[in-house]
Amino acid sequence: LTKIIQTVYFGLCVANDLCGSNVRPSGRGERCRLQRWRDNFLATVVFPLGMFVVLTFWGIYAIDRELVYPKALDKVIPSWLNHIMHTTILPFLLVDKFLVYHQYPSRKAGFVTIMSLALLYLTWILWVAYYANIWVYPILKVLQPHQKVVFILAMLVLFVFLYLLGEFINKTIWGEERSHAQKKKKKSS
Repeated sequence: LTKIIQTVYFGLCVANDLCGSNVRPSGRGERCRLQRWRDNFLATVVFPLGMFVVLTFWGIYAIDRELVYPKALDKVIPSWLNHIMHTTILPFLLVDKFLVYHQYPSRKAGFVTIMSLALLYLTWILWVAYYANIWVYPILKVLQPHQKVVFILAMLVLFVFLYLLGEFINKTIWGEERSHAQKKKKKSS
C-alpha cells in the first residue's frame, strides 16, 4: 500500500512539474489545483504514513522480528526488497521535504484527513481479522484484547505526531516562506 501511495505521489509531483505550478507563497501567482492536491496529499497521507511504516516496522522488527516480518519470509522476499518496502521511503520523503516547499492545510483539516485514513485502515485490519480470522500484522495476534486497544491507540497518537512532525520539518526548512505568506494574507484582508 505504501509503495502505491508513494508512486501516486511522485507521479503527481512529475505531473505538477510538467503542467502545474510550483508557486511559493513568497512568489507571484496562485497555486494550481494540482499543486494544492499534491501538497495536501503529502502532508496528510504520504509523509505520515511513510514515516509510520519505517518507524513501526523497524521498531517492532528490532524487538521481535517474528511479530512483523517472520523469518520464513526471508526465503520468499530478498532483503533488498524488504529495504525497498520498509527503508527507502524515509530518504525519499526527507529529500522531497528539503527540495520542495509544501503548503500544509489547516491543522484541523490535516487532523481530520489523517484520522480518517487511520480509522479506515484500522477498520480494514479488524474486518480481515473478524471475517477471515487472520491478523494482517502478527503482533496483533499475540496481544491480549486490552493490549490491542492500547497498541492501536498508541499507533493513532503516532499518526498524529508524525503529521505534526512533517509540519514542523516543513516550517523549519521553509519558515520564511510561510511567514511571508501569512503577511501577504493579512495585507490583502
